[in-house]
Amino acid sequence: MDWSGWFSLILVFAVLATLIFTRIPAYLVMMAALALLSASGILTPDEALAGFGNSGLITVAAMFVVASGIHASGGIDMMVKHLLGRPKTTRGAMLRVFAPVVALSGYLNNTPVVATMIPALNAWAKRIDVAPSKLMIPLSYGAILGGTLTLIGTSTNLVVNGQYQSLTGNEGFSLFSIAAVGLPAALIGVIFMLIFFPRWLPDRREKKPFGNLREFTLEVAVDRNGPLVGQTVESAGLRGLRRVYLVEIERDDRAIAPVRPDERLRGGDRLVFAGDTEAISDLLRLRGIVPSDHADGEASLKAPAEERRLVEVVVSPHCDVIGSSIRDSEFRKRYGAAVLAVAREGRRVPGNLGSIKLKAGDSLLLEARPGFVLRQRYSRDFLLINDLEAESPRHEKGLTAWLILIAIVLAAGAGVISMLNASLLGAGAMLIFRCCSVNQAQKSVDLPVLITISASFALGVALQKTGVAAAIAENVISLSYGHPWLMLVLVYLCVSMLTEMITNNAAAIIMVPIALQMTGSAGLNPEPFMFAIMMGASASFATPLGYQTNLMVYGPGGYQFSDYLKVGLPMNLLVGVVTITVLLTGWDLTAVK
Repeated sequence: MDWSGWFSLILVFAVLATLIFTRIPAYLVMMAALALLSASGILTPDEALAGFGNSGLITVAAMFVVASGIHASGGIDMMVKHLLGRPKTTRGAMLRVFAPVVALSGYLNNTPVVATMIPALNAWAKRIDVAPSKLMIPLSYGAILGGTLTLIGTSTNLVVNGQYQSLTGNEGFSLFSIAAVGLPAALIGVIFMLIFFPRWLPDRREKKPFGNLREFTLEVAVDRNGPLVGQTVESAGLRGLRRVYLVEIERDDRAIAPVRPDERLRGGDRLVFAGDTEAISDLLRLRGIVPSDHADGEASLKAPAEERRLVEVVVSPHCDVIGSSIRDSEFRKRYGAAVLAVAREGRRVPGNLGSIKLKAGDSLLLEARPGFVLRQRYSRDFLLINDLEAESPRHEKGLTAWLILIAIVLAAGAGVISMLNASLLGAGAMLIFRCCSVNQAQKSVDLPVLITISASFALGVALQKTGVAAAIAENVISLSYGHPWLMLVLVYLCVSMLTEMITNNAAAIIMVPIALQMTGSAGLNPEPFMFAIMMGASASFATPLGYQTNLMVYGPGGYQFSDYLKVGLPMNLLVGVVTITVLLTGWDLTAVK
């Protein structure tokens, strides 16, 4: 190797050390590496920036929008409600979690799936008396295993496929090509978790579920034409909601309190809850629940529901409506916002929402148009304005969102169109049919992840162009004594160890050019080696750092680092053995393709 090879190799180690030992965001580290490779002349500008136009990257971005459409339309909530039910054991609860999560993660990015399921599982765990710590790691691991079922199940698969196409000029892999390896690994992994995890995972229940919360008086209504009419409070899912409890029902100018679980709901019932600001988001995600001022058919705001959002404000001593009730002050007409909840001195205010007389310092949760924040930011009426950026789900679009997802999967799976075109059309359809707003679509696209992936391609190209990949490949071939099966094992072990220390995408991108150089030099079939990289990069169970979903459930599950080691190391070993076994028995390593 010449100086450029040594420079690239040192840069790889510097990137790895920075990612492992510092908290500098991965996208900044990768962009710095890209800049150095371009400035030093090792890569031309076109080579350095090629990753930003890679088809795999664009597919990842489009699938973020597709996932946003499923989430914003309440499609995942719909599935959760019908599939979770009331299991009697922890093992039964875990099985109910795996069913939707593994299936969804095969076609949607794991991150939004897990993010949506966390609050749902928290509330559900309390209702069925199971510790959330028994379910949160299985949620993450189930999403990881589900992501190995298809090419679009995780961004890593798309990135490996994109890099494989750019480095070899081949067509790449089909939508379900990885399923031959991922399906056995997912089935055996789920069975393993069902057998051992109920005993291995800790029981860390919250001691005070309502401790240190600011309680709002919160009012919503039962939609007169919604599915909750005629259901009992319990069957409607209004018992055991996360951080919120039902105080009373207002019906025909009378209050029903306390509310019995078997009380049947009627259209137009006003439901008074106590809870924190997250409660309104949970409630409005329930199909058939609307803000209370919608119950009489009068729109609260002159704007479509998808253009409204939640805003938290604090009433100023100079506010014009102090001393007046919310109803008498004509709050909606005056400010263009509807009051959904009120908190005073950290406690709920007795009585129904409309009759509460406002005081200075009251915290209000409002439903308003996005422009409200700009108009009132420096208003004398409010001391603080916090845009919660939460939009009510569009339940009427839930079925449409699912049909769009099914259509793009069938089209790509049947080879009618490419995965890139299917994902782009799917993202466009989600916006055209209003399954998600433009604002939600923009926020769903995780720019740091996309920049990390794009910039990482430059590092992979440099390893191949400078001969580093060839040198490492020769050493691995020597270590394996020319045995193809041992080469496959070594590749899997390398990417598996890397992904526990750095991001799974970065680990995969570093290993792809090395594996391709190795298979080219030894005259081997590169396909099983690419699948080994996909599986090894995804199968990150032993630490909360190796995979984003592991980190997401760390806090909600109340876990410690040692909890991941205890259950994750056996999972790493199990998935690794299954993957290598399937690849060795199902593929001819010596058949060059």
